[in-house]
Amino acid sequence: MVGSVLYVVTTRSIESDVQERFSRQAKYAQAVINMRIKSYTDLLRGAASLLQSGDTISHRQFHDYVQGLHLARNYPAVDTLNFATWVREDERSHFEAEFARELQAFLGPGARPVLTPSGRRPAYLVVTYIEPDATNTRLYGLDLMSNPYFRTQLAQSRDDGRLRASGRPIAALSVPNDNHLGMRLPVYRHGPLLTGAEQRRAAYLGSLGIAFSLPKLLHGVMDEMPIPGVRMTLFDVGPREVIGHDTTTWPKVLFDSHGTAANPTPPLDGGDEVFTATLPLDFNGRPWQTTYSVPKARLRTQFDVYYPKLMMAFGFIGSVLLYALLHILTSSRRAALELAQEMTSELRESQTRLQLSHQKLRRLADHAYQIKELERKRIAREIHDDLGQSLLALRIEAELLAGRTQGTHNHLNTRARSTLQQIDTTIRSVRQIINDLRPTVLDLGLSAAVEWQVDQFQKRTGIQCEIRDDHGEIALPDHCATAFFRILQESLTNIVRHANATHVKVELRLNGGWLSLTIRDNGCGLPPGGRSKYESFGLVGIEERIAILGGTCAVFSEPGGGTTVIVSAPVIGGPEPAVPLQQEHGPGSAVV
Repeated sequence: MVGSVLYVVTTRSIESDVQERFSRQAKYAQAVINMRIKSYTDLLRGAASLLQSGDTISHRQFHDYVQGLHLARNYPAVDTLNFATWVREDERSHFEAEFARELQAFLGPGARPVLTPSGRRPAYLVVTYIEPDATNTRLYGLDLMSNPYFRTQLAQSRDDGRLRASGRPIAALSVPNDNHLGMRLPVYRHGPLLTGAEQRRAAYLGSLGIAFSLPKLLHGVMDEMPIPGVRMTLFDVGPREVIGHDTTTWPKVLFDSHGTAANPTPPLDGGDEVFTATLPLDFNGRPWQTTYSVPKARLRTQFDVYYPKLMMAFGFIGSVLLYALLHILTSSRRAALELAQEMTSELRESQTRLQLSHQKLRRLADHAYQIKELERKRIAREIHDDLGQSLLALRIEAELLAGRTQGTHNHLNTRARSTLQQIDTTIRSVRQIINDLRPTVLDLGLSAAVEWQVDQFQKRTGIQCEIRDDHGEIALPDHCATAFFRILQESLTNIVRHANATHVKVELRLNGGWLSLTIRDNGCGLPPGGRSKYESFGLVGIEERIAILGGTCAVFSEPGGGTTVIVSAPVIGGPEPAVPLQQEHGPGSAVV
């Protein structure tokens, strides 16, 4: 079935390609005919321009002009160029005398032109010049206005200045399947541009005509076609009255490349084995129609004959090979799917183990943070209880010693006072260490701890700080409060190290059971890739702390506009925060 389909498709494709090639050749031939008709029309217009270029022109001048055209070489289909002079009845006697004198001067004393047909008419259009066969005197003196049909055509041409192409073959020159046609163009006196019919009638000199052989014009076209055996039939499809009394056949066949003198119009070729193309042709306003036909066998090559059979064999063999390939691919796909299923199962198990490991690591990190904070709290308490009490007792003793030696032992009093100052300095250092390990202000709540930390930061760095806390003291679990406090410490440390900021704003907000902490500065912002900088763990630590609480962390950096860190975590239990994080930063910012 595949082979049969390929055979039919290939046959139709070749048929379509061959027909397209034939159509292109027919259109090319039609273009050549158009070009030749135009060249003959241009010849007529050039000769008319010569006659209109001066007030008078002689037969000798017209003869020399036509001889210079070399019609036999450049325009082989042209039979004659002729000029007919416009003569009114009152000018006839003078015209006949001048016409005879000029013709005798050109052809010899034996030339005796006579206006034919005889009789008197209001006006005449007399053939005066005939080239290149100037010695054919039988056409000299012929009055073209004597024919009723040509009289109408020539009068219209005179009044509108347009070229007229006759659809009627010239009877004096035409034989079966060798028709000769003519074109005529009005000629006017040299002068200004003519715009109306009355002006054209007043300036009318006569009519210039050309007669050409249609077979000579078209046979040259057929010789240029690369396809042998093409038949060309030319029809006149214009108004029927133009043909005069010859109305036996219509459209009128003007030329048939397969016609003969005995049978000038054989029946047109037809059937399934013949390509046919019919194209319109404009003969200077006269509609023609050209039909090209050729047997299909003339266009087919040997390859076109065997190619469909080759495609049928290829379709059969290809179908067998394709079936074998599909069978192999199906087997391979089945094996690949089984392997993929095994790998997918292993991958899912690995992902499960990885997730469990990740959860264990996170719990371990949470436990480490809690142990760390508990250890800090224990160390701070022990320092406060042991070292703090000892320092306090030592200070009391030093202060008693300084009081008792005052005024009696000046040198000893001085040393006691110095020792007292050193003890005070040590007590302040111990208190600072205790606050660094575990700020006692955390026992008063997160809000108080945040306010104290920001105040200490402002005193230590000189950076202006602003706190916004609309909820007052918030009851939080100790580990939550400690995590938020450490995140604040880390953020402020990053600002001091990297931001070069002059203003910091800290916001603490409780919304729907979620606690949000926002730290915003007006510094230089994060550089590209700054978040993933090697050995930079500040932001990573913030993310891990907030992830342990089941919260979210977002860092925004505006170009030249500072950095914003927003952390949120559920502290009471409830839905997601109602205010999206995108509202926490200004337009044009980007998540780093």
